[in-house]
Amino acid sequence: MLQDFKFHIEDDFPFLKETPFLIAVSGGIDSVVLCHLFHDLKYNFAIAHCNFKLRGEASDADEDFVKNLGKKLKVEVLIASFETEKYVTKEKLSIQIAARELRYNWFEKLIKERGFSHVLTAHHADDNLETFFINLTRGSGLDGLIGIPKVNKNIARPLLKFSREAIEKYALSNKIEWREDASNAEQKYLRNKIRHRLIPILKEINPNILNSFERVSQNLSESKKIVDDKVSEISEKILEIDGDLIKISVSEVLKLSNPKVYLYQLLKEYNFTEWNNVKDLLKSQTGKVVTSKTHELLRDRDFLLLNKRNLNESLKTQQEIGIGTFKIDDKTTIIIEKSLKNEATGKNSILVNKNLVTFPMIIKKWEVGDFFYPTGMKGKKKVSKFFKDHKLSKFEKERTWLLCTKENEIIWIVGYRQDRRFTASVSSKDVLKISI
Repeated sequence: MLQDFKFHIEDDFPFLKETPFLIAVSGGIDSVVLCHLFHDLKYNFAIAHCNFKLRGEASDADEDFVKNLGKKLKVEVLIASFETEKYVTKEKLSIQIAARELRYNWFEKLIKERGFSHVLTAHHADDNLETFFINLTRGSGLDGLIGIPKVNKNIARPLLKFSREAIEKYALSNKIEWREDASNAEQKYLRNKIRHRLIPILKEINPNILNSFERVSQNLSESKKIVDDKVSEISEKILEIDGDLIKISVSEVLKLSNPKVYLYQLLKEYNFTEWNNVKDLLKSQTGKVVTSKTHELLRDRDFLLLNKRNLNESLKTQQEIGIGTFKIDDKTTIIIEKSLKNEATGKNSILVNKNLVTFPMIIKKWEVGDFFYPTGMKGKKKVSKFFKDHKLSKFEKERTWLLCTKENEIIWIVGYRQDRRFTASVSSKDVLKISI
C-alpha cells in the first residue's frame, strides 16, 4: 500500500510537498495509518486532535494516545478541547453537526494562524460509499450523490481511493497501534446502520462494489461539470452583482425550462432548505422573504435579492461620534474632519457648517416618523418616503445610516442626501467634511 499511496500522492496531491499541512487524527485506525504513511514518505506535517469531551475517560485516553503518537513520529501535536454538549444546547444542533462545526472552525483557525496549506482527513473508499447512501436516504441532489470530494478548498482526503480492508491490512502488517471508538459499533446512528447492515450485503452481491461506485461517482462528477457549465452560462444573463447584494432577474428565471432547479443550482451554497418557498418568491409580492441560517432572499419588484444575514446581535444601532474616524459597522467607516468650504464633494461626502451642529453627533438607523429637509427641495420629507422614491430594497434600508445632531435632527442620510439646514455656505467660517 505504501508504494501505491506514494504514487497516488505524487499524481493527485503534489501540492502537499510544498508546505506543511495538518492531519486530523482521532486516534482511530484510518487517521493513524494516514500519519504513518506520510511519516514513512518523509512529508512535513503536524497532527491536530479534537477532544469533544463526550466519552469521559475514553476521550481523554484518545488524547493521550495521539500525544504519544506525535512523540513516536516526532511531529507536532495540536490539541483542542471542546464543551460540545454546551455548544449543542446553545446552537440547538445535533451532536454530530456540533462536533463538525467545532472541528472545522478550529481547523480553519489553525490554517490562518499557523500557515498550514491544508487539513487532511482520513476518509476512505468505504466512507465514500456510506456517504452516498446517507445522502440518498435524505433526498440529496447531484452534489450529494457524487460522494466526498478529494479536495474541497483547504480540506484534502488522500485515502479516498483505498478501502477499509486495505487500511486494516497495512496497519496489521506494520504492527501499527490505534484506538477503537466503541460508538462505531452502535447502530443507533444512520452511518453505522449502513456500514454494518447494508454495505456487507452489497459486498456479498458485488465484491467489487467499491470499484463500481468509484466509476459511478466519476460519471456523476462528469455530468455535474455539464450542469455547472450551463448554470455558469445562465448566470451571466440573470445575475447582477450590486455591492454586497446579488440580484436575480425574476423575468429571466421564469423563462427557463425549470426555474426551481436553476434556483437550486444558483443558491445551493447559501444554505437554503425550503426550495418550494424559494420558487414561490418568483410569483410573490414585493417584500416577501425566505431565510436560511446565513442568508436572506427577498422579492423586490423585478428581482430576487440575496443578502448575507447579520447574525451579530451586539451590533450597535446607534452611537455617538465627533471629530475623527469611527468604524460604524463591518463595511462602514465615517470620517469627520475640518475642511475648506470650497472643497469638492460627491456621493460619499458632504460639507457641513460646524457652527450649526451640536456635539456629540449621533449615527443611527432610521425609524418610522423620521424626516429631514433634503437639499435641492423645498419643505421636509419623511425618510420612509425618500427610501420609497429611490426604490431602496428592504436590505438597503436596513444597512443605511442617518447622521444626526444630538437633538435627533438629520444631517445626512449617509451616502444618499444631505439635509439643507446644515450645509456649508460661502459665508461659513468653520466647515466640516464628513465622508464614508
